[in-house]
Amino acid sequence: MSDAERAVFQAKTGATVAQMADLETFRLRLTEANEVMNLVGPDSLPDFWNRHAWDSAQLLALAPDALTWADLGAGAGFPGVVLAILLKGRVGGHIWLIDSLGKRCRFLQEVVDAFDLPATVVNGRAEAQTIRCDIVTARAVAPMEKLLGYAQPYFERGAQGLFLKGEKAESELIEARKSWHFEAELAPSQSDPRGRIVTVRSVRRARPQH
Repeated sequence: MSDAERAVFQAKTGATVAQMADLETFRLRLTEANEVMNLVGPDSLPDFWNRHAWDSAQLLALAPDALTWADLGAGAGFPGVVLAILLKGRVGGHIWLIDSLGKRCRFLQEVVDAFDLPATVVNGRAEAQTIRCDIVTARAVAPMEKLLGYAQPYFERGAQGLFLKGEKAESELIEARKSWHFEAELAPSQSDPRGRIVTVRSVRRARPQH
């Protein structure tokens, strides 16, 4: 993990020395936990600062005034833990890290406790929660059609969606429109030219569920 990659991340995000230290410790914890839990693809860890940290952090620039975030299928903590570290100390900032798998939630809770993050770990199904937040987000959780179903309760309470997607984002949106009415904007990912960030709002079902 080169100093240059860390420096590039810090320059792009304006992260403080303390935030950079938290992120580095998080990287080390993730690397250790990944040996027994397979939280992320092990081949991706050498590119932590771009593929994971910057991939997550770029969302803040798209919603600079958002304080409360819900990360659905939080998994290894991307984007939620990175966002929580960067929002630490900001008045009103809070992240809900939601995952249905207990062992992932235990890992997330250890990280939240270790860094005293403004975050709440929720072990449960995303669509079953009653959380009110500014932004609902997710990375590598499900195709857009399913993801909108998981996120619908958050949309109903006023959230906007910011979802990290891959090169199939456009085709996923076409498929999702068979089941949902929504407004969507695509922006290129700053961490991967193949990736897209999908902003979603005004979501409702296109037809009744059977």
